[in-house]
Amino acid sequence: MEDEEDFDDVEDLDGMVLDIDDSPYRFSNDIEERYKSRLKDENLMVDPAFAAFHFAPKKGPPKKLVIKRKGGAKPAPTKEETFETNWSRLANSIEAIQNQRGVSSTLEHLYRNVDSLCTLGCAAETYEKLDAMIKTYLHAQCEEIKSQEATHGLPMLIALNGLWERYCQQLDAILSIFTVLDRNFLLHDRNKQTLNELGLHTFHLIVLDHYGFGSRVGGVLVEQITLERQREQVDTSMLRSCLRMLSTLAVYPQLFENQFILGTIDFYREEGERLVGEMEAHEYVQHTINRINEEKARLDGYLFPSTRLPLFAALETQMIQQRMDVFVKKGTAGLLENRAFDQLAQMYELLAYVPTGLLLLKAEFSEWIKKYGRAMVNDPERDETMVKDLMIFKEQMDRCITESFQSDEKFTQAEKDAFDFFINTRPVKPAELIAKFMDARLRAGNKESNEEELDLTMHKAMQIFRFIQGKDVFEAFYKKDLAKRLLLGRSASVDAEKAMLQKLRQECGAGFTHKLEGMFKDMDLSAGLITAFRQYASAHNIPLKPDLGVHVLTMGSWPKYEPKELVVPHELAESLKYFNDFYVQNHNGRKLNWQHSLGQALLKANFSPGAKELQVSLYQATILLLFNSKPTWKYEEILEGTKLEGKELMRTLQSLACAKHKVLQKTPKGREVNEGDVFEVNDEFATSFYRIRISQVQMKETPQEKKEVEEEVSQDRQYQIDAALVRIMKTRKRLSHQQLLQEIFAQLRFSVKATDVKDRVASLLERDYMTRDTNDSTIYHYVA
Repeated sequence: MEDEEDFDDVEDLDGMVLDIDDSPYRFSNDIEERYKSRLKDENLMVDPAFAAFHFAPKKGPPKKLVIKRKGGAKPAPTKEETFETNWSRLANSIEAIQNQRGVSSTLEHLYRNVDSLCTLGCAAETYEKLDAMIKTYLHAQCEEIKSQEATHGLPMLIALNGLWERYCQQLDAILSIFTVLDRNFLLHDRNKQTLNELGLHTFHLIVLDHYGFGSRVGGVLVEQITLERQREQVDTSMLRSCLRMLSTLAVYPQLFENQFILGTIDFYREEGERLVGEMEAHEYVQHTINRINEEKARLDGYLFPSTRLPLFAALETQMIQQRMDVFVKKGTAGLLENRAFDQLAQMYELLAYVPTGLLLLKAEFSEWIKKYGRAMVNDPERDETMVKDLMIFKEQMDRCITESFQSDEKFTQAEKDAFDFFINTRPVKPAELIAKFMDARLRAGNKESNEEELDLTMHKAMQIFRFIQGKDVFEAFYKKDLAKRLLLGRSASVDAEKAMLQKLRQECGAGFTHKLEGMFKDMDLSAGLITAFRQYASAHNIPLKPDLGVHVLTMGSWPKYEPKELVVPHELAESLKYFNDFYVQNHNGRKLNWQHSLGQALLKANFSPGAKELQVSLYQATILLLFNSKPTWKYEEILEGTKLEGKELMRTLQSLACAKHKVLQKTPKGREVNEGDVFEVNDEFATSFYRIRISQVQMKETPQEKKEVEEEVSQDRQYQIDAALVRIMKTRKRLSHQQLLQEIFAQLRFSVKATDVKDRVASLLERDYMTRDTNDSTIYHYVA
């Protein structure tokens, strides 16, 4: 026994045996008198076996307090009386819970009351009465909301949320009391809802359906979210609670989500149509990204996961899919022009949300590269800086793909295709300029970079070279410039030259670099050959004055040089004869053709200010040595004495008398050399350097040389077209003209016009490599 309240219901004490030995103390005298009085009033008596009550520590064996009714047992209450007694106590407690008052009975007593009712067989009646009390309460609450005119708008939402929160607390309390009803009765009756299901169903039936709050709550929630989207302050905790209510009642999609998605579509449709015209493209993109982040926060805050897919589908359709044609085409070019890679990255991120977004961005990216690059390549005024500009442009576009487009392979391929397109809109010039660019970097005297920087520059140049279709044009110009660098000793580094050769081999294959490698081989063999000649001359007492150096070149590997007449100075002619005899003696059946245009000489000249060494071309040396015989020479006399061609002579005299180092004086003065001019040695020539290089004229490309290279390329291309046509016809035997064009375009590595192919077909027809079909002139047959 814990306290005296345990005996409030004395009518239940008849026949009860109370074990008081669980407590360390007995009853005190005043408690004894009080309970005796209560027992007497109820016609009960204490078993005489228990003599007295004492509030003192227990002694002796365990004892029990047995309470019996005086004058015999009281009649047992009927089932109806027991039900009414227990339900009355439960009803009072439920009413107190609903009205948020204190409950007089303990949870244990209430639980026992429910258990007694279930044991008594009154579970169904108890269930029905509880259902009735819940309905009565909800009707009363809804009527109160109506009386407060809180049936629409935000007031309704506040009232409904308050009712729901109170109801959930009450339902939890009621469920804890009626647990035994759920476990022992409703669990086995499939026709009855559990108490939790009953409570939720009743709330749905009365509050949402009967009083119509369900038809209005979704619209109010959408209005509140729209206000939040418009940067208004709303109670998100209340929204969360209301949406949880709809989810708990299993009406979230019907009463809210469908309306919400429709409202979202309308909201973002209007906003997208308005802002895409008002904002700059990058501003619109940033705004849309902010909207996406806001909706993500909204999902995390109070919306349910089921809303994610339809919500973002609505937003992405209205703000991106329906507007991207406008903001992508309006803004991409400007962002690329300004190299706004961060903003392009945002656009890429945004367009990745819709299936065709990145395809549109890729198309705009490719089209802009083509337009920008075509303007660069086809502007003759930019020829001097074209290759460098292309390298910078390529590096910027690579950076754009890395930083803005997440190294997307599709964008990388689009960039390659765009570069390949615009660079070849001008067929020959880019290839020529790349060769000239490499020549300038590999030439001695280039102070722009060290070895590492040079290698990096060559790597970037190769990236541009990769897009050139006419690689045979590049090969012709590069080979001509390489020959000059090697023969004139103007190469900055043999290692750099060979590294460049390796890059070309990796890019184009060994066939492309075969002749270039042959040039290096000839240079190595020539070095050994001249050493052997000097040993031969020494052994045979052959005087070599001046000292002689010779490069023996294989004609097929080197550029074609037209033989030019020159009266070799007698000082040199004898040494050349000795070398020629030596070479023929050691290489039976071979013949040397002297090519003097690339020869060099080192002359010692005595001027009044002092002696100087002049590094000159063989043409220049031949002219200067004439002045050893007499001080003044006329143009016509020099022409006769050297046998040089007129234009070549004028160019050479100009380099000696009109350039930076004027070792000759011309009369009359001027920058051009004409017939009738008179030349003499500039005895007062002075400079701070002892050795002076005047042979730069050899490194400069003349218009005639350029024309010859282009003609050589054109001739080689004709041979390649002929070979490809014969190879195709030999394989296919019979082809129409259109099929032949398709085949030839696929095989050639340079661009060619259909008219050029037609001319070569006509040539092959004349030479009987193929014939026309007798019935259809557009069909060709191969002639074996």
